[in-house]
Amino acid sequence: MTKVVETLNNKLSFYGAIHAGLAVMLGAFGAHGLEGWLTADRLAIYETGVRYHMYHALGMILAGILLSRGDSRKLRLGGRLMHIGIFLFSGSLYVLVLTGFTKLGMVTPLGGVLFIAGWALIAAAVWPAKQR
Repeated sequence: MTKVVETLNNKLSFYGAIHAGLAVMLGAFGAHGLEGWLTADRLAIYETGVRYHMYHALGMILAGILLSRGDSRKLRLGGRLMHIGIFLFSGSLYVLVLTGFTKLGMVTPLGGVLFIAGWALIAAAVWPAKQR
């Protein structure tokens, strides 16, 4: 494995693990600190943010692990899109719920599109060469 691939692998997995830990902390905060403070609808929005945060943290870790098999521009880009998507999708939901600031709602779908694109790139990267 080249040094570049090893570094990218470690970065994606590292940031994915950080995101996963944050998702757990934010989920616990939502379950124990926000219950009774938020309406049921707002709590459900917050939980959606946490759930997608965790899914895509795991996706970043997966991309990092797959990079250990060899360099792939698609894997690197897919992991990066998930990283940005977490900030846009989950981050905008957290801000919306905690502050009531609704203007960031415009970026939530963009985060979702980045999630989809990230998974599509990972799928394309691992599709067997014989099938391409």
